[in-house]
Amino acid sequence: MTTIGTIGVIGLGLIGGSMAIDLKRTQFVSTVLGYDKNPLNGATAQKLGIVDRVVSYEQLLQESDLILLSVPADAVIRLLPEILDRCGQRECPPIVMDVCSVKKKIIECVATHPQRARFVATHPMSGTEYSGPEAALSGLFDGKACILCDVEHSDADCVKKVECLYQALNMRLLRMGAESHDLHTAYVSHLSHVISFALALTVLDKEKDEKNIFDLASGGFSSTVRLAKSNPQMWVPIFAQNRDCLLPVVDAYMEHLKNFREAISTADTEHLNALIDEANKIRKTIK
Repeated sequence: MTTIGTIGVIGLGLIGGSMAIDLKRTQFVSTVLGYDKNPLNGATAQKLGIVDRVVSYEQLLQESDLILLSVPADAVIRLLPEILDRCGQRECPPIVMDVCSVKKKIIECVATHPQRARFVATHPMSGTEYSGPEAALSGLFDGKACILCDVEHSDADCVKKVECLYQALNMRLLRMGAESHDLHTAYVSHLSHVISFALALTVLDKEKDEKNIFDLASGGFSSTVRLAKSNPQMWVPIFAQNRDCLLPVVDAYMEHLKNFREAISTADTEHLNALIDEANKIRKTIK
């Protein structure tokens, strides 16, 4: 099996930390270097054994065979061109990959970069609502899908090693264009976060008057609002970068919400039944 000597993880939170744990466990990598702009995150990651060494940003760029960018999407756009600049000065430039939930803007920011072929755009479709190195856990990616975008613009050897990396994490690999990726994730991921944040705000407004509302909350509420615990530093850049795809999806959701409101307002039980029956068809897609 293809392996990698040294991987450098920039951003030691849930995704980067969880990947590091299992890449070490499966012996796909020999050494994991870590860097995080928050020194506490770096110290915690080293204490927990997530990384072998916490190093400076410059040292990580010099010593890594593969650089994993596991930071918010706006930070990727800021860092990626500089990283490719710096790595291009090495005799054997490393592979650079990201794990962001948006792809089009990121790929565009290095479209004409002379080292573009050393970059592989990826999105492992897994996560939790928690953040930071303490949230990292083994098995987070097991059996989940990972999307590689616009691979025709990356060197074949880079793509192959990145695919082997995700296979070591037991992920299902898919290839997709960046625009299709961003549209599909707007539906299956980004919208659900918008809804969860909005639901949390709605309930928190009501809770000001009814202090026992959370005592009545059942499992259904908890599972629906769970995503509202997600870190704004990650999700604000996602919403901003994927605005063009996300806004029509939000509009479509609001239209369905208006249909439910109208049926409830007029006590139109027949229409309500039809709406719910139609929604139940999701069972065929999600088991």
